Amino acid sequence: MTQDRDEYLAQCKRRALEYLDRGDVENAIASMGSDLHKHPDFTGIVDKLMPLALLIAVQHDSREARRWIEGFR
Repeated sequence: MTQDRDEYLAQCKRRALEYLDRGDVENAIASMGSDLHKHPDFTGIVDKLMPLALLIAVQHDSREARRWIEGFR
Protein backbone atom coordinates (compact mmCIF):
# COMPACT_ATOMS: atom_id res chain seq x y z
CA MET A 1 0.00 0.00 0.00
CA THR A 2 1.30 3.45 -0.92
CA GLN A 3 1.82 5.87 1.93
CA ASP A 4 -0.68 8.73 2.06
CA ARG A 5 0.42 11.48 -0.33
CA ASP A 6 0.32 14.31 2.21
CA GLU A 7 2.17 12.30 4.86
CA TYR A 8 4.79 11.27 2.35
CA LEU A 9 5.27 14.84 1.14
CA ALA A 10 5.67 16.12 4.69
CA GLN A 11 8.27 13.42 5.36
CA CYS A 12 10.18 14.37 2.19
CA LYS A 13 10.18 18.04 3.14
CA ARG A 14 11.39 17.33 6.68
CA ARG A 15 14.28 15.24 5.44
CA ALA A 16 15.31 17.78 2.78
CA LEU A 17 15.03 20.71 5.20
CA GLU A 18 17.27 18.90 7.67
CA TYR A 19 20.02 18.98 5.04
CA LEU A 20 19.27 22.59 4.23
CA ASP A 21 19.38 23.62 7.89
CA ARG A 22 22.89 22.17 8.00
CA GLY A 23 23.86 24.32 5.02
CA ASP A 24 23.89 21.43 2.57
CA VAL A 25 21.91 22.81 -0.38
CA GLU A 26 23.01 20.11 -2.81
CA ASN A 27 21.88 17.20 -0.65
CA ALA A 28 18.66 19.00 0.29
CA ILE A 29 17.74 19.24 -3.39
CA ALA A 30 18.93 15.70 -4.11
CA SER A 31 17.02 14.30 -1.15
CA MET A 32 13.77 16.01 -2.12
CA GLY A 33 14.06 14.97 -5.74
CA SER A 34 15.02 11.40 -4.95
CA ASP A 35 12.34 10.91 -2.31
CA LEU A 36 9.57 12.41 -4.42
CA HIS A 37 10.58 10.36 -7.44
CA LYS A 38 9.85 7.21 -5.42
CA HIS A 39 6.15 8.09 -4.99
CA PRO A 40 3.86 7.64 -8.01
CA ASP A 41 1.99 10.90 -7.37
CA PHE A 42 5.16 12.98 -7.80
CA THR A 43 7.31 11.25 -10.41
CA GLY A 44 6.25 13.32 -13.42
CA ILE A 45 6.30 16.59 -11.52
CA VAL A 46 9.81 16.06 -10.20
CA ASP A 47 11.13 15.18 -13.65
CA LYS A 48 9.93 18.56 -14.92
CA LEU A 49 11.20 20.58 -11.96
CA MET A 50 14.65 19.07 -11.46
CA PRO A 51 16.41 21.34 -13.97
CA LEU A 52 15.36 24.36 -11.87
CA ALA A 53 16.43 22.57 -8.71
CA LEU A 54 19.83 21.81 -10.18
CA LEU A 55 20.37 25.50 -10.94
CA ILE A 56 19.51 26.31 -7.34
CA ALA A 57 21.93 23.67 -6.10
CA VAL A 58 24.76 24.85 -8.34
CA GLN A 59 24.28 28.40 -7.09
CA HIS A 60 24.21 27.20 -3.45
CA ASP A 61 21.11 29.36 -2.96
CA SER A 62 19.64 28.16 0.32
CA ARG A 63 16.75 30.64 0.23
CA GLU A 64 15.60 29.46 -3.21
CA ALA A 65 16.17 25.84 -2.20
CA ARG A 66 13.85 26.35 0.77
CA ARG A 67 11.22 27.90 -1.51
CA TRP A 68 11.55 25.00 -3.94
CA ILE A 69 11.22 22.38 -1.20
CA GLU A 70 8.40 24.07 0.68
CA GLY A 71 6.56 24.88 -2.54
CA PHE A 72 5.46 21.32 -3.19
CA ARG A 73 1.77 20.75 -2.45
